[in-house]
Amino acid sequence: MLSEKFSHFLDKPLTPLAKAIPINPNIVTFIGMLITSLSGFIIPFNLFWGGIFILLGSTFDLLDGVLARVNGRASRFGALFDSTLDRIGDGFIFLGVAWYFYRYNHTEAFIFTILCMISSYLISYVRARAEGLGVSCNVGIIERPERLIFLAFGCLSTYLYFTVFILNLLSWVTVLQRVYHVRKKLINLPH
Repeated sequence: MLSEKFSHFLDKPLTPLAKAIPINPNIVTFIGMLITSLSGFIIPFNLFWGGIFILLGSTFDLLDGVLARVNGRASRFGALFDSTLDRIGDGFIFLGVAWYFYRYNHTEAFIFTILCMISSYLISYVRARAEGLGVSCNVGIIERPERLIFLAFGCLSTYLYFTVFILNLLSWVTVLQRVYHVRKKLINLPH
């Protein structure tokens, strides 16, 4: 998973920029969510620009974490705010993709998109629920960064149906991986 391996990779190179930007990371998070959400209204009519907006929103999503860590403004509320707005942005992307397939009367792709949206929310939910039970759950083959890269690629390349199909499979596998992982960990915990 990219977020696990590269979450702090850009902290050092972006430190001078982050120190020069005197803005609350939560504002950057909010702007990123707005841009990402806008992609959902662009995708049905222009895949290329929808993909560009996904990438642009993702850049803000990357920058907010760097700003928070480098400037000592990381907080538990900031983490909650970021995760919540990520789900909003994701919802609008999937809405846009579903709308695109609906416009072209592609029922099968529309259904895959809805299933993919459900699995993407479950990926986050299982992790949050596991952590609430005291179990770390950073496992699985796909998370939000990979999902956004897939969706941006699908829009930019116009291979959106193929992308959603593959993303759907990988997302459901991740849900199962996480549930299995948590089950194994809970069995070994004292009651």
